[in-house]
Amino acid sequence: MGGRKLHKLTARTVESAKEGRHADGGGLYLNVAPTRKSWVFVYVRNGRRREMGFGPVASVSLAEARRKAEEARRQLADGIDPLDAKREVEREKRTPTFGEWADEFIASMEPSWRNPKHRDQWKMTLSRVRDDDGKLVRSGYCLPIINKRVDEVTTEDVLTILKPIWSTKNETASRVRSRIEAVLDAAKAAGHRDGPNPALWRGHLALLLPPRKKLHRGHHPAMDYRDVPAFVAKLREAKGVGAMALEFLILTAARSGKVRGATWAEINIAEKLWTVPADRMKANRVHRVPLTGRALAILEQAALLRRPAAGDDSEALLFPSARVGRPLSDMTLTAAMRRLGAGDYTAHGFRSSFRDWAGDCTAFPREVAEAALAHRSGDKVEQAYRRSDALEKRKKLMEAWDEYLARPAGGNVVPIRQRKATSTG
Repeated sequence: MGGRKLHKLTARTVESAKEGRHADGGGLYLNVAPTRKSWVFVYVRNGRRREMGFGPVASVSLAEARRKAEEARRQLADGIDPLDAKREVEREKRTPTFGEWADEFIASMEPSWRNPKHRDQWKMTLSRVRDDDGKLVRSGYCLPIINKRVDEVTTEDVLTILKPIWSTKNETASRVRSRIEAVLDAAKAAGHRDGPNPALWRGHLALLLPPRKKLHRGHHPAMDYRDVPAFVAKLREAKGVGAMALEFLILTAARSGKVRGATWAEINIAEKLWTVPADRMKANRVHRVPLTGRALAILEQAALLRRPAAGDDSEALLFPSARVGRPLSDMTLTAAMRRLGAGDYTAHGFRSSFRDWAGDCTAFPREVAEAALAHRSGDKVEQAYRRSDALEKRKKLMEAWDEYLARPAGGNVVPIRQRKATSTG
């Protein structure tokens, strides 16, 4: 490595050195090129000659170059390749943690997502969520790897996250796995990690975890439609914005997020219509919801909740939370159900209750009931020809549902199929 003698060069020789390489000893060389002077450390490792740059003379002095060379010789004596060690240090400096990369990935993907709810779901499962004041409000399922370098995440790490929720929250666990896989795939594409994805399902985690439970319509625990009128009767006696929003949800057969995010701009009292814009719909299509008499009565009550500061602001929420400008949380509706003894069911399950009632107790066509749920029915050809959203028929269906819900608790249920002349429209 350039001879046994060390420190052959002086500051003057460095300044006046001509083009070529000039040994300082111990593997350190001054490399003089036509336009640049720099330091190079040359060594042999496992029979291979290797070179490692220490930087230009303009920014690295002779004394500093010698200190770097001494550290490299020490590493070689300890069996460490100094060039590999340098690259590892540089990689550690530029490699983000899983949490940092997840945040960056979410930010890059956000423009392609239709609504903020999708972004929030990713954040809640993948990273720490903080409020406007920076206070930690929730740590996602990926907390065990939040501060781990993204290139160091292993199969064992992924299993540590998934195993506790795989049986009890299978759908959530599946989504968490899929999102981890997407984040790690993006990290590999960006050069932050190598090798196979530890969150890959097919041929990998599928061999280590039991098969997913197959989902079907109504996988949300749903109340039997025959019990819903009695529940609604109790709900109408309850107080609070949560109870009000929950009854509106049942009457309209809408999803929880659509009700909680509904604004006055979407309501047309004169036409008795609630129009949910496409960017708030799962299928990215405008959905019109007929408003029955009871639904309109609820809106009259809701109008009293509009904050004075909002004035005539049409963007005000129908069912505001205690926090200004924030919608109700899904837990608010769940809490209302629990207080009335329906804690075993979910708010989303009332859509199944409605669908079962429509199928068992009415003669309305299947596609009308599906349209009420904002579902698309039939094959692509049938959908192409069916441009209408069957609004007029759905008005009669929702009025029949309103009437059914208003029946005395425990009263006999008379199937509406027996009144085809007044229900099919």
